[in-house]
Amino acid sequence: MKYFTYILKCADGTFYAGATNNLEKRLHDHNHSKSGAHYTKIRRPVKLKYFETFKTLSKSLKREAEIKKLTRRQKLELIEK
Repeated sequence: MKYFTYILKCADGTFYAGATNNLEKRLHDHNHSKSGAHYTKIRRPVKLKYFETFKTLSKSLKREAEIKKLTRRQKLELIEK
């Protein structure tokens, strides 16, 4: 199974980082689900800007935590690579 760490850009221009094992479903949920991440629910629509693939959930979650600590400028640099 693959795991993904991703960055979304919200309608208000902010970024959201997350991790999942089904990127397509998770993106759909961020944009359409009544449950889930409150942060993105009130900032729709969101667009996928970046993702990385991992073999284990623990590595994906570790990378998510690293990304969440980045400054906005660092996130933009990561997205632009």
